[in-house]
Amino acid sequence: MNFDPNWQKAALQMQEAFKRMVPQLQGVPQHPQPAIAFDATKMQAAQQNYLDGAIALWNQSLQAGNSIPPASDRRFSNAAWNDNPVSKFSAAAYLLNSKALTAMADAVIGDDKTRARVRFAVEQSLAATAPSNFMSLNADAVKKAIDTQGQSIGLGLKNLMHDMQQGHVSMTDESQFEVGKNVATTEGAVVFENEFFQLLEYKPLTRTVHEKPFLLVPPCINKFYILDLQPENSLIRYAAAQGHRTFVVSWRNPDESMRSKTWDDYIEHAAIKAIAVVQDVTGARTINTLGFCVGGTILATALSVLAARGEKPAASMTLLTSLLDFTDTGILDIFIDEQSVAYREKEMGHGGLLKGQDLASTFSFLRPNDLVWNYVVGNYLKGETPPPFDLLYWNSDSTNLPGPFYAWYLRNTYFENNMVQPGKLTVCGQKIDLGKLDMPTYLYGSREDHIVPIGGAYASTQHLPGKKRFVMGASGHIAGVINPPAKNKRSYWTNEKLPANKFPAAQADWQQTATEHPGSWWTDWSNWLKGHAGKQVAAPKKFGNTKHKAIEPAPGRYVKAKA
Repeated sequence: MNFDPNWQKAALQMQEAFKRMVPQLQGVPQHPQPAIAFDATKMQAAQQNYLDGAIALWNQSLQAGNSIPPASDRRFSNAAWNDNPVSKFSAAAYLLNSKALTAMADAVIGDDKTRARVRFAVEQSLAATAPSNFMSLNADAVKKAIDTQGQSIGLGLKNLMHDMQQGHVSMTDESQFEVGKNVATTEGAVVFENEFFQLLEYKPLTRTVHEKPFLLVPPCINKFYILDLQPENSLIRYAAAQGHRTFVVSWRNPDESMRSKTWDDYIEHAAIKAIAVVQDVTGARTINTLGFCVGGTILATALSVLAARGEKPAASMTLLTSLLDFTDTGILDIFIDEQSVAYREKEMGHGGLLKGQDLASTFSFLRPNDLVWNYVVGNYLKGETPPPFDLLYWNSDSTNLPGPFYAWYLRNTYFENNMVQPGKLTVCGQKIDLGKLDMPTYLYGSREDHIVPIGGAYASTQHLPGKKRFVMGASGHIAGVINPPAKNKRSYWTNEKLPANKFPAAQADWQQTATEHPGSWWTDWSNWLKGHAGKQVAAPKKFGNTKHKAIEPAPGRYVKAKA
């Protein structure tokens, strides 16, 4: 979308961009989108600011010397941009147009979702059309091509062909990592497997362990080893070092044989089965449980089903950046409406697979400059190989989802928010009521999380009746969670009071009186978990038991399967 100083025409361009962008990112056929209108006062102010900026830029470009101020945007911060008059002007004009288009998006009149969709469409267009993305305008890339006598262009083409062959943009040097060799290396064994998951038991790192074992349920839309990247930042290893007999669900990467699997299947044959196997292996009547992201939603659903059956196997529940109440889903809300949900139900509600790369691309475009165009520029225009980074290797290791599972999840959580309505959902033949989850619960949310907004994470406190502790960490969805104490990075906040006034004010009130603590929230959580883990007993000498014997070493086969 090229910016046009004719404001009426520019408004029409924005409308067209809105109509094109949202359906394409949803992956659904295009249908007429509602017309958008603009606040006249805000539009007039945006127009005046643009004209003032354009006149100033034009005058600066006519002056002798390098009078255009250097751009503060990091995409244009390299010295080569300041030394190249054409590139410098293109960057300045682009930033001026970006500011104007953003102001126009803010002038849109409409409901919150429409306004958010317009802003998102504008942001995507601006990210894609930055002059840094084009070889002829990227002064840094041009200088590198000259300095290397064209070698960077050749390497860029080689990188492009490689990424086309592998099906995604490289965010890291993936050749430097191998699951089980230098990521996911904590010692353990598979002690159970079925078509949905493998259950991993990890070797105790202490002579004694707490009598109540510990089960982690990671998200099934990603692989579990985000919790076990390296020994120094492994939450799994940390739990074992704190004296917990630790078990982890490793989800199978679905193929066509799982195209008909449902949400009920994942609850009954995965989450509930994992709980039962941990009880069987350890002999414990109750266990401590943790769910991360979608794993937390799955865990809470499974425990609700068991509660409806009169069973309460969880001595405690930890939810990390998880949603139970889907009132606040942040930027993801722009993708969810009746049209998109119904399309997914028709497309794959009775069978099919949601390809892992499609899901990964959607999440990447939530932060297009950082997770898409940054690598397009580096890999292809500059011919650079991105440095090895374990977290980004994990991020690129995508997983599929069964279509019926995904379609059910979309409608009943993100769209209709049925989990928080007691008795509205029937799962595995049982009415779901979060009010029956009265075990002690530790709830963690990340302050800058764009996938599970902090308000959404906090909302769970309003639906769980047991004793609760809510903690907020700094940073985002992953970096906030994977923050080991040894790094002594960031901060976390605690507050013994849990305001219960109208959403979303409750979380804001909580944060206003919360106490900040330097470092990792892991120590706070560990101290809390010990209070629910029971007495110390001798650590087991081997994995599993006579019924559930070790099948293969951790991390097992399932996590190594590619989408």
